[in-house]
Amino acid sequence: MYRVFEALDELVTLCEEARGLPMTTSCVVPRGDVLELLDDVREAIPGELDDAQDVLDHRDKLVADATEEAERARTEAQAEADRLLAEAREQAQQMIAEAEHEAERTVGRGRREYAELTERAEAESERMVEAGRQNYERSVADGRAEQARLVEAHEVTRAAHTEAERIVDAATDEADRRRAECDHYVDGTLADFSETLESVLDTVGRHRHQLRMSAPTGQGAAGPPRSREDEESESREVAPREGWRRWSERLGA
Repeated sequence: MYRVFEALDELVTLCEEARGLPMTTSCVVPRGDVLELLDDVREAIPGELDDAQDVLDHRDKLVADATEEAERARTEAQAEADRLLAEAREQAQQMIAEAEHEAERTVGRGRREYAELTERAEAESERMVEAGRQNYERSVADGRAEQARLVEAHEVTRAAHTEAERIVDAATDEADRRRAECDHYVDGTLADFSETLESVLDTVGRHRHQLRMSAPTGQGAAGPPRSREDEESESREVAPREGWRRWSERLGA
């Protein structure tokens, strides 16, 4: 059959490459080549037809064999599929069982860990609450102690201020009293001193008068006789000296 198609292709090529006749659609082809190709076609067709007839004769058998082979392959494929499906189901069930077992084991472990964590958390929370309560009580105690100390310090400060004010007032009163006494003493002393000065001035004046009145008379050392006025003058001289003595005693005191 292949030779027939090849000879027909060569005939087509000869016709396409043949020289054409002018003013017509005809062409000039080599006769010998065309005849040779036609002989080849003639010789090849019977054998190819015989082969084709053989194929047609064996078609039903080939179709039956192919159908049987297909049915057998389908049966085997179905059996293999059933087997694979069964194995897959078995493996799936096994995997499900293992997964359920692993899940139960994981859940159990998670529950144990949760219980342990819960217990530790409760213990830690109780410890923290106890520590917080102790810190609170200690802070309250410290605060109360500090408050008492501040109150006491405030009382002491207030008492100190009161005592200082009392001392200042007492010192002021004492200073005023001493200043008054000093003023009184100075005033009295100055009064006595004034009186003494007046007496001294009187005495000095009288002595000067006596000196002026007395003149050298040639009498003896005894001088003129003492009159009553001279005695009174001498007594007045004694008074200033007594005043000076008292004033000196006050200054010494």
